[in-house]
Amino acid sequence: MSRCETMPYRSIGICLKPGQPQLGEVVRTLKVWLEDRDYDVLLGPQAADAVEETGLDRSDLAEQVDLMVVLGGDGTLLAVARLIGHRRVPILGVNLGTLGFLAEISQEEMFETLEEVLAGRFHREQRMRLEVRVHRDGAVVGEYLALNDAVIAKTGISRLLDLEARADGVEVTAYHADGLIVSTPTGSSAYSLSAGGPLVLPGFEAVLLTPICPHTLTQRPLVLPADSGVEIRVHQTHEGDVRLTVDGQVGCEVREGDFVSARRSEHPVELLVPPDRNRFEVMRRKLRWGER
Repeated sequence: MSRCETMPYRSIGICLKPGQPQLGEVVRTLKVWLEDRDYDVLLGPQAADAVEETGLDRSDLAEQVDLMVVLGGDGTLLAVARLIGHRRVPILGVNLGTLGFLAEISQEEMFETLEEVLAGRFHREQRMRLEVRVHRDGAVVGEYLALNDAVIAKTGISRLLDLEARADGVEVTAYHADGLIVSTPTGSSAYSLSAGGPLVLPGFEAVLLTPICPHTLTQRPLVLPADSGVEIRVHQTHEGDVRLTVDGQVGCEVREGDFVSARRSEHPVELLVPPDRNRFEVMRRKLRWGER
């Protein structure tokens, strides 16, 4: 985690969750607020539509800004992080959704938070990502960056999957299950948690393997060192039965004999968080720990 320097930004992008045209006044007020402080403001397509202006495609926007403000939920932030790719563009997530593990700042806190961010009083928290590839007949047929997870699962009513897992070339186990989740610590609070995986604080880098409804109850979630190179081979599939889904948004079909590789990316995502952020307090609040 590194402290922001004072006034490190000149160009600031605004991305809005799709299907939220009623938030045009929020976007307009934010744009004026930033321009009054001499920042260049660029709008993503949904944000531009909401204020009836011309915007940039999100991928072009990610190439031109020094800071991205995302108005939406975790899904919107995941999509923006993917488009940023290898660039070191910090993201401030303003939560317009429900749970908001990634987009933690409320709409009511937005301007107060931005004052702190632009004064250099927020931290850049690095979040580990996975480089995920699908290999077929010696070629890479799919390549993705995962901030949350990569999920190999059946797509409909079919038999359980046989998945062979290896770490650094060494056999781990063979899963007979509905699927397998390969997760980062950030993704440990997402699908992996619902499937019975452990919660891992984002500052602790690791790779999680969480089987989905395993046939054998002794097949439990596994936490591997962050530098582990994971390979998952898929056996006994019918065409179209199995799919890799990355961060719940992109992916491709996985066929018999394919294998999926995942390893830590050299390009983490940077999220802006308050310097006094208490991760346990966040978990208690978001997951309602201790409530009866």
